[in-house]
Amino acid sequence: MSFNITNYYNEISKGDVILAYKGSITSDLINDILESVEKKLDAANEASKTKKKLYNILIESLQNLYHHIEEKHEGIEEELDPKFGVLVVKREGDIYNVTTGNFINSSRIKFLKEKIEKINSLTKDELKDMYKFILNHQKLSAKGGGGLGLVDIARKTEYDLEYAFYNYNGNYYFFNLTIKI
Repeated sequence: MSFNITNYYNEISKGDVILAYKGSITSDLINDILESVEKKLDAANEASKTKKKLYNILIESLQNLYHHIEEKHEGIEEELDPKFGVLVVKREGDIYNVTTGNFINSSRIKFLKEKIEKINSLTKDELKDMYKFILNHQKLSAKGGGGLGLVDIARKTEYDLEYAFYNYNGNYYFFNLTIKI
């Protein structure tokens, strides 16, 4: 085991943290997180445009976690819930970072990496066209989406999607995605 979830979580939870969570990703949790972040942003008198962007990206990010977590992961620490995920929202100067993490099967890395690289290579207009195309031509997957989540997130940020895959045990990797707002 080369990847340690506790060390990873401690490292990404440093700084001006608005919210940090690791554990089971449930629909109730999603609602609680959204409510908590909204209250903290209101208390900080954050601009409404920034709040709206952050809130929308949080919704997409949490839905991605909820729907795409690998529930069966052999060889991963027994104490981790099958729907285990990580979410950290923090501020660095004028930028908010939304970081999510979850275990994925090694067979999904190539597809996910190519998808993110493609999204990062597109202009805003191309992202808009891709979004419309997916919306009009793709069928919904068994997990509820048609591949819109990452495209929608990319449309709402001015930065590339940052990602990393950490080898956990050869069969599973921990996928880290950071979105800047």
